[in-house]
Amino acid sequence: MDSEEIRLISPDIEYADQITAYKNEFIKVGDSMSGCGNLRKCKTTKEWIDGLKLFSDSKTCPEGMVPSNTYLAVRKSDNKLVGIIDLRMNINNPVLKSWGGHIGYSVRPHERRKGYAKKMLSLVLQNAKALGLERIMISCDHDNIASEKTIIANGGKFEKTVDVNGKPVKVYWITL
Repeated sequence: MDSEEIRLISPDIEYADQITAYKNEFIKVGDSMSGCGNLRKCKTTKEWIDGLKLFSDSKTCPEGMVPSNTYLAVRKSDNKLVGIIDLRMNINNPVLKSWGGHIGYSVRPHERRKGYAKKMLSLVLQNAKALGLERIMISCDHDNIASEKTIIANGGKFEKTVDVNGKPVKVYWITL
């Protein structure tokens, strides 16, 4: 099934209720929220958004972390939050350099298998290119077939499998 059109926007308090519902949906199903930073730990959406603003500028990015831009993937037809994706401006961090990569993302559990992840990744790759990045590292759990297909569909070339706490993670590179 092809996804409806989406757009990537900077997180905004206007979407506070939807962001809270997104978070709660992931907690309810016990799924990880890749690409959402510390959303799970934040008490309020405002706290999360304020934290993301610090990461978006290399001057205010917390020490030991890398600057990044996080985007809400919003469906155009009804302005509904369907996913969140994070683009790291570099991978100058041991975890990111080994397997974490430049991009993390998640799609709402009840919005999966509709093509949103593929479109989100495609759009954020355009942003990466505009920032001057030439290659992007991205990874997925060894058994996450949907994510692997999304990465390959966007030009991902397999590099290696890395053991992360006893679980295999596949690492890919995308040339922009």
